[in-house]
Amino acid sequence: MPENKSYEEMIDQLIEKEAQLDETKARIAQTDKQIKKIMQSNTYQKTASVRKLLPSGKEKDNYIAYLEEQLLHYQSETVLLKEQLFEAEKALEQFDYDTLWRHIKAKKDKGKIIAELDKRIEQKKATDQNFRNLLEAAARQFQQEETAFKERIFTKVLAGAKSNASEFMARAGLTEDAVSLADVASYRACMNMRVRQYQLLGTLPEYELDDKQRAYRFMEKQAIRTPHSPEDIYTVETLPEKENIVIKPADGAGGRGVYIVYASSDIISVKTGEKLTNWSLLKHRMEKDLAENKVAQDAWRIEELVLEDTINKVSGRDVKFYCFYGKVGVILEIIRTPEIKYCWWNGQGERIQTGKYDDKSFQGQGVSKEEIEMAERISSMIPSPFMRIDFLRAEDGLVFGEFTPKPGNYDEFNDKIDTYLGNLFIEAQGKLDKDLLQGKAFEIFKEELK
Repeated sequence: MPENKSYEEMIDQLIEKEAQLDETKARIAQTDKQIKKIMQSNTYQKTASVRKLLPSGKEKDNYIAYLEEQLLHYQSETVLLKEQLFEAEKALEQFDYDTLWRHIKAKKDKGKIIAELDKRIEQKKATDQNFRNLLEAAARQFQQEETAFKERIFTKVLAGAKSNASEFMARAGLTEDAVSLADVASYRACMNMRVRQYQLLGTLPEYELDDKQRAYRFMEKQAIRTPHSPEDIYTVETLPEKENIVIKPADGAGGRGVYIVYASSDIISVKTGEKLTNWSLLKHRMEKDLAENKVAQDAWRIEELVLEDTINKVSGRDVKFYCFYGKVGVILEIIRTPEIKYCWWNGQGERIQTGKYDDKSFQGQGVSKEEIEMAERISSMIPSPFMRIDFLRAEDGLVFGEFTPKPGNYDEFNDKIDTYLGNLFIEAQGKLDKDLLQGKAFEIFKEELK
């Protein structure tokens, strides 16, 4: 079935024209019915004797006046409906985050936050149910229509319903003229379910590589370069004063509590970009991180500082591969100094926008075909449908940083990317299940578990 835009527009127009034709026929029938009703009404019958005595022109005027009275009645109803519609639209008005934050804080301060949440949750449930019912009703209108019309409407309805699609719509994906279910996929939904699996089972394969030292050993067995990193855990007080190192929380994620040490008098906070001029100030900042719960516990690691420009002291940029069991979905490139900037690429190495960090984008350098293939090869050796594999860009290539089984803010992708990555996740899960049934060993991974 062709998928180009002009074909879809033609189907839309055919659906619209046929509906307009049916509506016109219905209006003609309704008009005839209304005329007969008016002619048979008490008002019209009671004025029959008077109308006989009046000139034909006067009778016509009276009849017109009667119709005008009816028109005013309908116009009044229309105005009322428009007012109701306006109120409904106001209820759906979108507010910015700060406005909503102030609103909910006011409720909290007045001790009314539980009641407010209960109210809003019930409203959301009712709205969602109405929305699902509307979409299902629309789909059922075309359940028996010809294939092109049915496919067009079902595709639009499924895009709106996503994971709430009714069973009869999903069933259409199993028929001979199957309707694509691509739009029901959602990366954020898949990741939410994966986190729930973690809660139920206590761990998942990808989380076994969340340990930095285990991850380094796993990569070294595949001849992937890793930064030198002692296995020792330090406190703020026992942290050795060294140059050309990175200090990280032992169980941290992101840039919180991470410091780049070029020299004792040249230290950068990765999260804030602040420059610290001595070791005492660094220790003070680390203690502040602990006091403000930006870092969970006084446990720190150090590792080799990776630079992409040693002379100018340019830190290696982040290159993060979102991998789906042997396939790269998207790639995030980050520079952190002088200010943090982001650049996204697809699995073919083409620059894209994803809805995340669009206001902080820059023209990145990208990755090579060989680097994408390397990430895909590593991903295929991990028995999980998803893993983000993070590297740093050194002067002579990529250096492994860490595995990230649950990236932060994975819900912020736009709908297009969320659907695309959701389909990759579902496909990866299916491929993994098939490989496990066929006896794939995942030997290097299992060695690390031992």
